[in-house]
Amino acid sequence: MPKVISIINLKGGVGKTTITVALAEFLAIEHNKRVLVIDLDPQTNSTVALIGEDEWTKRNQNGQTLHALFKDHIDDTYTFEIESSIVRKTSNLHGGLDTLHLLPSSLDFVKIQDRLIHIWQTALIRPFDVLKNAVNQQLENYDIVLIDCPPNLGIVTQNGLNISDWYLIPTIPDHLSTYGIPQIISSVKNFNRKKSDGEVKLLGVIASMYRSNVNRHNLTLRSLESQVQQGLLPRLFETRIPLASKAADATYFDAEGINTLKQKYGNNGDYLYQSFQRLAEELQTYVQI
Repeated sequence: MPKVISIINLKGGVGKTTITVALAEFLAIEHNKRVLVIDLDPQTNSTVALIGEDEWTKRNQNGQTLHALFKDHIDDTYTFEIESSIVRKTSNLHGGLDTLHLLPSSLDFVKIQDRLIHIWQTALIRPFDVLKNAVNQQLENYDIVLIDCPPNLGIVTQNGLNISDWYLIPTIPDHLSTYGIPQIISSVKNFNRKKSDGEVKLLGVIASMYRSNVNRHNLTLRSLESQVQQGLLPRLFETRIPLASKAADATYFDAEGINTLKQKYGNNGDYLYQSFQRLAEELQTYVQI
């Protein structure tokens, strides 16, 4: 069975999708891992970064996204098929990576958010079991599964947590971005009481969009390190993901002339590339893929 990791922060714009996609690509290319990205975020950023807008539009129209899965359980219909919905060759690197697969999201998720709580009435299952029931038999095909969660702790995020071994919290090292970390930890602990097959553990916090010359970033990192020493956090990843325009560019699927990780993530003496390279190595050390 794979190692399954949900990636969560209650605040948007903290580099969650960039880290998800970069980890997936580095693990697939440099470490020969079979990777599945599950995009649960209605913003669909990981989806578009891995397959582009044109392919996403086609799949969305054909009901080959996770929106169709959840809508089926609300409406008691049977349109979603897991086999045809998993995209089995993704990324703009090397013309697509055979070992990097995607279960895409949809902007239409927003339309059904308020109805998800009623799933138990129509489907007779717990609302947070929908994803688990759909993907359980597929997971054995992968070494690692990365779940890009929406910036909340609602039913969709709980579906990700329900199949996860760990969760990661990427954050900009400032007060506003780290403010919700205790709430995330508390909510996941409460959710663990509902799980029937083991708890989801916090793997750690990753500092993203980091600027070494910004005093508040360094002060926040020291505060997070203090929380690790106090046992409030299991770890703060040693790798810092720097603030770099190349990181945003890396999520643009239609970029031309991109064939290697260094071309895609190279910036300022390849510091961004080296940071993601170290992050992928550090992650494997902790989860023992």
